[in-house]
Amino acid sequence: MKKNIDYGEAVGVVAAQSIGEPGTQMTMRTFHYAGVAEHVPLGLPRLIELVDAKRVPKKVFMDVLVSKALAKDYEAVKTVAKNIECIKLYDIAKIQESFENKCINLVLDKDELEFIGVSGQDVKKVVEELGQKLEYDGRKGVITVYNKEETKGRVFRDLRKLTNRLKALKIKGISGLSKAVVVKDGNDYFVRVSGINLPEVLKLENIDLTKVYTNSVIDIEKILGIEAARNALIREIKQVLDLQGLTVDIRHIIVIADAVSSDGVIKSVGRHGLSGEKASILARAAFEVTVKHLIDASVAAKSDHLQGVAENIIVGQPIPLGTGMVKLRMKWFEVPEEKATEGEPSLFTKKRTLRKRKSISEDH
Repeated sequence: MKKNIDYGEAVGVVAAQSIGEPGTQMTMRTFHYAGVAEHVPLGLPRLIELVDAKRVPKKVFMDVLVSKALAKDYEAVKTVAKNIECIKLYDIAKIQESFENKCINLVLDKDELEFIGVSGQDVKKVVEELGQKLEYDGRKGVITVYNKEETKGRVFRDLRKLTNRLKALKIKGISGLSKAVVVKDGNDYFVRVSGINLPEVLKLENIDLTKVYTNSVIDIEKILGIEAARNALIREIKQVLDLQGLTVDIRHIIVIADAVSSDGVIKSVGRHGLSGEKASILARAAFEVTVKHLIDASVAAKSDHLQGVAENIIVGQPIPLGTGMVKLRMKWFEVPEEKATEGEPSLFTKKRTLRKRKSISEDH
């Protein structure tokens, strides 16, 4: 049964309890998506990443959905996967250093070239962009690269630097994306790829721009805005809890998401985010680095007005609890009976109303 939250309900405390208690039962395991050659961290490690607003998740991935016209065509989706997966030179060739001849031999793998749809000439054109002297033997499938920037006495070191540049050379695809696989969802197919490069993926043709998704909340915030990041954070936390078999009302998760995104950027709940920004000295000291907060406050002669929950618990007095509760202060003035206009309440009526409102205010 769904109903509105009661006036004065402590929604923050209840949300913290509702997520914190099940969180203690979560495991450190990671789950495997069927058919995907990539483990996505879930459970407690993933929840920690989300509440700490980690800039780069341990295992980041993207779901790339194609247009409806191609969604049921496996071969078309497979072609999209091949085009977005970043292929480096070391993926399709053996890189052999020859210190005797002061050159580097690139032995191309013909099977790999055929699989990704690239020819030896295409690879040669990419290698030429480095501006080095090279020779290509198409029959043997070998590209020989000579270093034009040799320094006397540093020939071998320069050759190793060139080798490292060749290893990082991109042959095709989108930088930052790897291990693209086709996943079936009902009757449709989509591409799940490890890594993140949202701006470049959104430029692709035949892509459903409204359904491209990544588990990196921070990247969503940068590219799509804070509202999209808030929704993604709710989805990710809900997914983590559901896969652990923990039932938590989504409204509790929404409270957390609203709190960390209320300033227009995603913040962590730790001392570098919400907890570190609390006005109360005792509340900040109760979370982390206790001595530092207390010493800094003492040196600056700061005072704590005890307006929050944690600081009042520390000093042992009742806490100000209840969302939406306000302290009402009203200024009244008396109107003599004879000057009251027709239809205006008399002084006696006003005094009764004043007493009634004062009692309501004191109860709250």
